Amino acid sequence: MNNPELTQQALSILRNGETFQWYFIPLLAFVAYIYFNEISKKNWNGIAAGLSLYSVHWFYEILNALIQHFSGHALWTVPTGTCYLLLVGVGWELSMMFSVAGLIFSKILPDDPKMKILGINNRALFVVGNAAFFSIFEIFLATTPAFHWVYSWWGAFPVFITVYIPFFLASVCAYDMKSRTRRIFIGTFFIMDVLMLIVFAGILKWI
Repeated sequence: MNNPELTQQALSILRNGETFQWYFIPLLAFVAYIYFNEISKKNWNGIAAGLSLYSVHWFYEILNALIQHFSGHALWTVPTGTCYLLLVGVGWELSMMFSVAGLIFSKILPDDPKMKILGINNRALFVVGNAAFFSIFEIFLATTPAFHWVYSWWGAFPVFITVYIPFFLASVCAYDMKSRTRRIFIGTFFIMDVLMLIVFAGILKWI
């Protein structure tokens, strides 16, 4: 473990209004505009891709915060640089980015889920390629004061396998699912997220 004091630094600003900056509001407005624009185009596949990734993202962030509660340290933290820290490992800016990441990257998905690119199924290539991009970008983030991998064994490769592959796999699967199936899929994750936040953040104050 390195720099465990950064966990305490993150906890000290957790949902602390003193870090608030006004760009909180336009970021939310931009995200709302993106989704309403897609709704006006009836791009239900893209919206499903975005919401599924976001719901899985929140599930992971809640698990990371629970790891912090039970072990004393999360796997990743955001100790500074955010206008509002939602959970120990995610600030408002990251959350807004993840809210549209699946929708944005779904724009490059071919209509045919079986089409191959360089001999590889395009969906598999999409999942692995985007997961790799995000994992590599986290290497840069981890060099800044604003993002920290707490444990020495937790880095780009574990993040690639255990975090970003599931994120983009959920996004692609939701994109291709039938309407009823993806409503159940996305709805289940959102309900779980809300219930976990109510219990662990609201009632028990664990996260």
